[in-house]
Amino acid sequence: MANNERKTLPYRELEIDDDSPTRRHKEKKDEKNWGVPGAVLIVCFMTLPLLVFLCSGGRLSSTLIWLGDVKVNVVKGWEQGSNQNSSTPSNNNHTNGLIDGLISPNFDRESCLSRYESALYYKTIPYMPSSYLLQKLRNYEALHKKCGPNTPLYKKSIEQLNSGHSVELMDCNYVVWIPYLGLGNRILTLVSTFLYAILTNRVMLIHATDDMVDLFCEPFPDTSWILPPDFPINNIMQLDVNSDVTYRNMLNKHVISNDPNTKVESLPSYVYVHLSHDIEHSDRLFYCNEDQIIIGKFNWLLLHSDLYFVPSLYSTPLFEEELGLLFPAKESIFYLLAHYLIHPTNPVWGLVTRYYNSYLSKADEKIGVQIRVFHWVRVSSEVIFQQILDCSNKERVLPEIDLNGTTASKTNEPKSKAILVASLYADYYERFKSMYYEHSVKTGEFVSVYQPSHEERQQTEIQSHNQKALAEIYLLSLCDVLMTSAYSTFGYIGYGLAGVKPIFLITVHDKIPDPPCARAVSMEPCNLTPLLNTCTGNSTVEKEKFEQHVKQCEDVEHGIKLFD
Repeated sequence: MANNERKTLPYRELEIDDDSPTRRHKEKKDEKNWGVPGAVLIVCFMTLPLLVFLCSGGRLSSTLIWLGDVKVNVVKGWEQGSNQNSSTPSNNNHTNGLIDGLISPNFDRESCLSRYESALYYKTIPYMPSSYLLQKLRNYEALHKKCGPNTPLYKKSIEQLNSGHSVELMDCNYVVWIPYLGLGNRILTLVSTFLYAILTNRVMLIHATDDMVDLFCEPFPDTSWILPPDFPINNIMQLDVNSDVTYRNMLNKHVISNDPNTKVESLPSYVYVHLSHDIEHSDRLFYCNEDQIIIGKFNWLLLHSDLYFVPSLYSTPLFEEELGLLFPAKESIFYLLAHYLIHPTNPVWGLVTRYYNSYLSKADEKIGVQIRVFHWVRVSSEVIFQQILDCSNKERVLPEIDLNGTTASKTNEPKSKAILVASLYADYYERFKSMYYEHSVKTGEFVSVYQPSHEERQQTEIQSHNQKALAEIYLLSLCDVLMTSAYSTFGYIGYGLAGVKPIFLITVHDKIPDPPCARAVSMEPCNLTPLLNTCTGNSTVEKEKFEQHVKQCEDVEHGIKLFD
């Protein structure tokens, strides 16, 4: 990324990544050659703030404030090469901070720093987007710009919505995402809904509640994905399985038919689809070919879900070929789409970068431990912590402590490891901290333990809680090794963004399971409660073909996920 295009971070470090004798000799030689030019340069630099102040008419400009915040540190650069003008690491695997053209260049960089900077913090890129996906994304951006909120075509579509019936050959059709449950569920469903929008040539708009304000950047250039507040359906958050407008209920009450020859004008102006963990009452016909043909005739689709339903889309013959072209590697879907769609706003990204640069960036290895204790787990934190230690001993994750105190301090520079604890509770952090304070490590490494926050309970309705949660998800994703809780959508997103295969802590019921954990085979998230197949005839992909790439999750027995 060009330095003149990046907004200055709160603290900026000038990095020197070579401490060789040749470098030191050169520096000493340079010191002798300062002379008069050097003195002039020093005077100019010292008078620069005054000149800035006078030129600004006596106002303190942002430039002057920035000068006061500069910190010069001598630190080791990243393995990929040091960046001497910013605390943002450089990565030669990326082009201007983007993943091989995944992000459109048509954005104002400073309005969303994470869009261009986040890719630079990752050491590896496991997947590159296919040329077909890139073309689809550019086409979608053009469609969204044409049909987005407050455009003439959007206003025309609102008139159609108010008419009470669908209309054939509309320029724009929409899928409206409705938020449900916690941040993890929301991100998984955003990615799923966006993929569905691409597959069906719909424009995705989101109903943004107050707790989502200043959380995500706008993902599409020169337009918005936020549903305007004057949207005519004002009870959108009250829609549920009992609503008359669900696809299932309209079929059961014969308001509509799933006959593929159904005329568009005979359909209501919108349909509501309920895809949740409540399998019994969900719109289970959603993945059937014949039903997708009918749903595709509605100009407006309101979608409510708390699941990563991407794996289930592979059961629909209508999408089979397109999915293969978009994602030759099945396990790349969440990684690529999340890096395209989900970008923390500047306030959230500031939380990430300040914490990372202050505590994690210099560690030789970063280990992320994400602990989610669900309400049905009736064991103590001591049992959970013991499970973590048992898992670590099995998989060699955490630095092993020396219980006998016989490890001698190493005379050469030891390696450092940072353990990042992501949990609602402080108890696990305190246990880790005490363990590594009271005992040395057998391999002589320096171990630091960090926890950005401990909110004690999930508070999705509070915006600041969600901002901290999103920041911690990204901090987790910047770790080299991840140990995450089974069944946790928070953990799914952390390792999905990282593009790594985590170690799952198997859910504890009454005692620590044996084995206590399992290594992931796929980096895709799990669809925790897939809908049962109730399609008839040729309305679904053949079972054997489907099961080649969609299999049982490693951490949830009844869940499914994608495998290559």
